[in-house]
This record gives sequence, C-alpha cells and structure tokens, in this order.
Amino acid sequence: MAKKRIQKELEDFHKDPDEAFSFGVKEDMDIFHLQGYLIGPKDSPYSGGIFTLDITLPEDYPFKMPKFLFTTKIYHPNINSMGGICFDFHKDCDWSPALTIRKAMASLSGLLSSPDPDEPLVPEIAHIFKTNKARFEMYAREWTQKYAK
Repeated sequence: MAKKRIQKELEDFHKDPDEAFSFGVKEDMDIFHLQGYLIGPKDSPYSGGIFTLDITLPEDYPFKMPKFLFTTKIYHPNINSMGGICFDFHKDCDWSPALTIRKAMASLSGLLSSPDPDEPLVPEIAHIFKTNKARFEMYAREWTQKYAK
C-alpha cells in the first residue's frame, strides 16, 4: 500500500508542480527515499537560496509520517545543526494519513517564511529572533548566501 501511495503522490506532484518546492526519487531509485528542494521565500531572509532535504518514508506510510532532514545548513530557530526540524506535524501524534508529502513540504516552506520562536529546536537562535530580528535576518541571509547557493 505504501508504495502505491508514494507513486500516486509523485505522479500528482509531477502533473501539478509547485514553484516553492519540489521532491522526487533520489538517484538510487528507492521510492522510500526522496530528495526535496525548498526555494527560499522572497519575503524572507532565505530568499534566493535552494535548500535540500532528505525525505525518508516509512514502510507503513501514510500511517506513519515521513522523516524530513535538511541537508543544507540553515540558520533557523526550528532547524538544528543536524538538519532536524520542529514544525506543525513533527510528531507522529500530529500526523494523519490524510496528509501528504506535498502538504508537509508546503508547511516547511511556510516555516521559512514564518519561524516559530516559541517552539525552537535552537533556543539561542529563537532568542535572537525575539530580541533582535534584524540581527537574526542578517545571520540567516549570510548562511543562505554561504550554504544555499
């Protein structure tokens, strides 16, 4: 069942792509291991960047959520140095089989536009975001230029 669902999601995305992100099967052709790309939103300090993600789908997808991991370094309060992410449905208890890879990628794109400093993975960055947003944006732009070009 998981394989059919993943194939359907990939076909649907191919027919109707999104300009903010993309995802597909990696070179190893393992349908349970995808590569994703997020385009830095224009209204954010990540503008102009292309961020790569590793997406691992469990054998019981869609009943268990995929694992998303940034492989591009990013300065963000909800994304740690190992690429781990804290976002809307980052826990299995928040995941639903009605959700899709597309919806998760859209949520991650939204996280780049609107970080959530109240649920940080990196408290130091969240503190800078809350107390000196200009400084936060400067660092985020620098990292985007350095790592996401």
